[in-house]
Amino acid sequence: MNPPALLDDLPKFAFFTGKGGVGKTSAACATALALSDRGESVLLVSTDPASNIGQVFGQTIGNQITTLSAAAGIHALEIDPEAAAATYRESIIDPVRGLLPQREIQAMTEQLSGSCTTEIASFNEFADLIADPDRTSDYDHVLFDTAPTGHTIRLLELPGDWSQFIEEGKGDASCLGPMAGLESRRVVYRATVNALSDPASTLLVLVARAQHSAIREAERTSRELAALGMGNQHLLLNALMPHVDDDPLSTAIRDEEHQVLAALPSDLAHLTRTTTPLHARNVVGADRLHEFFTSAPTRSGQPGRHPRGAAGDYPSLSTLVDQLAAQTHGLFMTLGKGGVGKTTVATAIAVALAGRGRDVLLTTTDPAGNLADTLHGTVENLTITKIDPDEALREYRDDVLTTKGTHLDATGRAQLMEDLQSPCTQEVAVFRKFSEAIREARDRIVIIDTAPSGHTLLLLDATGSYHREMLHQMGDTPITSSMTRLQDSDYTKMIVVTLPETTPVLEAEQLQRDLERASITPWAWVINRSVAAAHPASAFLQTIADGELPQIEHVQHLSGRTAVVPLLPTPPIGRDSLYGLTQASPLASSATTH
Repeated sequence: MNPPALLDDLPKFAFFTGKGGVGKTSAACATALALSDRGESVLLVSTDPASNIGQVFGQTIGNQITTLSAAAGIHALEIDPEAAAATYRESIIDPVRGLLPQREIQAMTEQLSGSCTTEIASFNEFADLIADPDRTSDYDHVLFDTAPTGHTIRLLELPGDWSQFIEEGKGDASCLGPMAGLESRRVVYRATVNALSDPASTLLVLVARAQHSAIREAERTSRELAALGMGNQHLLLNALMPHVDDDPLSTAIRDEEHQVLAALPSDLAHLTRTTTPLHARNVVGADRLHEFFTSAPTRSGQPGRHPRGAAGDYPSLSTLVDQLAAQTHGLFMTLGKGGVGKTTVATAIAVALAGRGRDVLLTTTDPAGNLADTLHGTVENLTITKIDPDEALREYRDDVLTTKGTHLDATGRAQLMEDLQSPCTQEVAVFRKFSEAIREARDRIVIIDTAPSGHTLLLLDATGSYHREMLHQMGDTPITSSMTRLQDSDYTKMIVVTLPETTPVLEAEQLQRDLERASITPWAWVINRSVAAAHPASAFLQTIADGELPQIEHVQHLSGRTAVVPLLPTPPIGRDSLYGLTQASPLASSATTH
């Protein structure tokens, strides 16, 4: 069988990017092994807290370059993002400790505790590997199990004269804390950005699954990185359903995947492409990694046997809806990484509550506005709106420029405007729109299909001068009252949506920790697209279902209130299908509506 297209003319640096659960760690590890089999030397680097190269290869790695016992040609390094963030934070705070009041030190610590800081600190670690050729001279290839996101790259391109900018009070508050340590490393960052933009040096591997939400995310990432000069990209479509049996569920999934692939957006369709099959068991160990690209999975499992716990032991989404329906007003928010199905869950809950006579407002911050695409029609008692991040950002920038920028000269206004391009600024701007929806929940049920990230919540809850500066720029007090409402479990119920897979669960668990730092506890967890809850007859799918059970059990330990939504033959689109998700037997409902 021919080698995968990904291995053709692979440059020295390759970054594997993709949302949690799409398989980028497996893809990076399998690529490293294939290169090693060719006799090439590889350094495999992970900066993803949910990625575990050591687990895949069955040995401890950690924060020191380690030779893999399974392949002598591969060295691996797992960078700990939290440790990197702690080091980065201390490098900024230590020089002023003892010089500033304790409350200011505490404010700085809070500013530097969000995801923005962690992302920059992680970027620091692999920027050194890219910018210093001596550090990687022994390797033919360096593979990164993560990617420099557009968020990080945009931060690095912000103004260089930060000291004067901050001292004169010209800067926007959204990213000043995390940005404070960037100035001294600007030369390294510039060399890194140049290398990332050089197609002879770097390839960006967009890892996705053949699902509409994952393809939309890959398209957005491709477009954003290309606009920043990183146009050398490769599309890796992972885990396509193989034709190992004629089970109705697997057949329907295959048909859906074929439709998705036939309608790839132009930004992705022109890219060189590699496809890999879905494997029944986790891709762990060198033997299974060797099969990652080229081998179709074999039949496994025992036909006709239901995995333990899959025959109805799991609470359905209908249980959560029954509890939510006891309220006539309040705020319900679905949280989760892209591609886990939080739009579907939010819309299904909204349809169910509207059907019970509740006055429901459903809103989203998704620029694609896919609530209407999911619902396909109107529902009595349900109003749908859209919070446009770009529009919110324009309004926020105008407000800052007409207040803070009024007395600046042309140079100062230009610098302020560039600072307002920061991706953190958009989070603050969107939250201002959130505040309006949050207040509306006093009189009706408001469901928000997304939530301010843990990073944004921490910004809003910041103390000392940082928080005062934010309040000053916002020109009003909704942030304080909104945070109070978000922390009120009677007023707000946050629902974490995930998939029954290791990486999505780990990322959702991190999100829960971020929320808890802001004194917010999720009300419930929803595990979406579970094969185990679908009661598969296929031996192949039953093996997958068995692999889900530890993740489902782990989530049930994390939260006292959970629901499990089965994987359906076709995506739940349209009022009837969405309503079926909130019934006791969504599979039966799906069978009658498709």
